[in-house]
Amino acid sequence: MMTIPESKSQTLNLCDMKQDFKSPGNHDFEFRNTLLITERQHRMHIELPPQVHNILRILRSAGFEAYIVGGCVRDALLAREPEDWDITTSASPQEVKTLFRRTVDTGIQHGTVTVLMGGSGYEVTTYRVDGIYEDGRHPKQVSFTRSLAEDLKRRDFTINAMAYHPEEGLVDLHGGLADLTHGLIRAVGKPRERFQEDALRILRAVRFSAQLDFTIEEETLAAIRAFAPRLTLISHERIQVECHKLLLSPHPERFLTLYETGITAILFPEFDQMMEMPQNHPCHCYSVGLHTMETLKAVPADPALRWAALLHDVGKLSTHTVDEHGIDHFHGHAAASADFARHFLQELRFDNQTIRLVTLLVRYHDHRLRMNEADLRHTMCRVGEENFPRLLTLRRADAAAKSPLARERLLPLCDRAEALYAEIIARGDCTSLKDLAVTGQDLIAAGFRPGREIGATLEQLLELVLDHPEYNTKEELISRAPSPASAT
Repeated sequence: MMTIPESKSQTLNLCDMKQDFKSPGNHDFEFRNTLLITERQHRMHIELPPQVHNILRILRSAGFEAYIVGGCVRDALLAREPEDWDITTSASPQEVKTLFRRTVDTGIQHGTVTVLMGGSGYEVTTYRVDGIYEDGRHPKQVSFTRSLAEDLKRRDFTINAMAYHPEEGLVDLHGGLADLTHGLIRAVGKPRERFQEDALRILRAVRFSAQLDFTIEEETLAAIRAFAPRLTLISHERIQVECHKLLLSPHPERFLTLYETGITAILFPEFDQMMEMPQNHPCHCYSVGLHTMETLKAVPADPALRWAALLHDVGKLSTHTVDEHGIDHFHGHAAASADFARHFLQELRFDNQTIRLVTLLVRYHDHRLRMNEADLRHTMCRVGEENFPRLLTLRRADAAAKSPLARERLLPLCDRAEALYAEIIARGDCTSLKDLAVTGQDLIAAGFRPGREIGATLEQLLELVLDHPEYNTKEELISRAPSPASAT
């Protein structure tokens, strides 16, 4: 984090930056982001981990320049804990390797060597100038330079183009500190050139705006609109990473920026259709797309929940009907949404476990609960006891994003379902085969032949216990098991 002692490091002339900068939501950026700079605190010091101090010291002692750079500087200035501490230096990769005992060539062709120290790895990258970007993502070649200024001007956004050293203070050649204070995402130099070089920066701009609750500067936003089609050059894996970070941010509703800038038209055209599809029904007051955004805002930053919220109603596009009174209906949309979610997440290269869980939540988000314990136990069995709280959370968010009439009817049902679930858990009722009081071995001992018959009988007994949890004893279930077809 950043502290500001009375005397140390570089003096910053910030008096003319003290203004009432407001976001579209009328938040004061200086206080909202806890930017620890005032007229009375002009001297800056970023507290560095000992290992980072040591790497800087070794590089400087050998006659090279060295600074922390990029996201760690940005986060420290915002009093956020940096995820990584990246270092930039005038030393070549080979010179870095000769100075440190333990290194890994993690990206040596682009000048990056990971220095292992104190049980952690720290990326040390040589100042570089990027060559021509031929694939819309990576430079064809890079050349190393001894100029920090050259290195900083190749970076994506001003807030990521600052460097710092404890003895020299902040190096800010592109107005990054001012943009932090204003709460702005601004491309370094000409935005069109930055997005022409690397199309992934388009998604990164929106992702940073969601993570930091910053506004995208107008010229940068215009360039995003113009270059959105270049996202077809980016791999599904990289698109997944950026969208995932956006959805898990404090402001997942900034997903709307992707729609407003034409990005979803390229990556997720179904969302554009959702935004355009009204829901003429007493239970709804938003289009399908805006209802989705309201649901997304209402669920916590759980990966499965955020993706399920985004995709839970996409099936309404294919199930939409209108009755004789002009009322919209979407019968079967949950199953259609689940099928779409599975294919969509597979295309984004998600792992199988995430795909399975998101698909499960989407499929059951509109499942009619009869609000009795037996019905809840059956649903818990289908969804999995460990996943059922997520399902209840999604259902509550879905209800909260509907019309006042629907909220008045549905939210008390959510309360009732949560209370019944708590009672079931408190009693320890059986909701899965693993909690059943008999096992396959018990049935074999009772005369059942090993094989398919055992599994079918266990499933029958589980169904019985879901309705009558008091039957879940070994003796009771053995007595109620159907007679073995081939008892000895």
